[in-house]
Amino acid sequence: MTALSELATDLRFALAPVAFAREVLGFATLDPWQEAALRWSGKRALWNCARQTGKSTIAASIGLHTAVYVPRSLTLLVSRSLRQSSELFRKVADGLDRLTVKPALAEDNRLSMQLENGARVVSLPSTQGTIRGYSGATLIIEDEASQVPDELHMAIRPMLAVSGGRLILMSSPYGRRGHFFEAWENGGPDWERVMVKATECPRISAAFLAEERRSMGVWWFVQEYCCEFRETVDQVFPYDLVRSAVSEMVKPVASEEQRSKRPWQSALSA
Repeated sequence: MTALSELATDLRFALAPVAFAREVLGFATLDPWQEAALRWSGKRALWNCARQTGKSTIAASIGLHTAVYVPRSLTLLVSRSLRQSSELFRKVADGLDRLTVKPALAEDNRLSMQLENGARVVSLPSTQGTIRGYSGATLIIEDEASQVPDELHMAIRPMLAVSGGRLILMSSPYGRRGHFFEAWENGGPDWERVMVKATECPRISAAFLAEERRSMGVWWFVQEYCCEFRETVDQVFPYDLVRSAVSEMVKPVASEEQRSKRPWQSALSA
């Protein structure tokens, strides 16, 4: 029996990610929201979390648990920069080092690893044009999702089409814009929503937050620590005003077919 198969036969850890995080990875103290996130078994999750509330640690634990207990699984780590996704990958690798029973690695480098059961964890480049070769993802974790370009996010979603895999978007807010905000505001019941403010994290003191509020100003503070989506600093019209101006009752002035037959378009194409 290999080291990995020995660990994988422990059904208690396989069925209880919280026990895996506590007893195998050594995270003795978990916040209530972290325990709930580890138990989550849905398909789409939004973690609107203040900075330094432990979201990356829990995401890395979920990624490693998937790799250990789902043979031939594919876990993809995505962020706005390769440096950030590599940092999340490092947390997964650190978790692997914590295992008392360490599996052999068929592949191990700075950006990816493959366990002996065929499971892979890959830190992806930050541009959508270079990630389209992946398919059949079991789990995709998008870090700092509010700052990930929409085109990158749209490029990873089809990777879940056949596999029916899970998608976690985690971030603090960064304006009322982009796919993270739209999913949080308008994504409907398909998304499991988690909000964790800095005041709910026992490791962040009230004195530190008071100093941050004075130093950062309200716009930055309420987004980084209070999970509030604010209008962008360069936004001319408020988001809610733009949304209120859109109505399905108003029909376009001309249909697509009519616009295609306009005389000036015909003249240009002649």
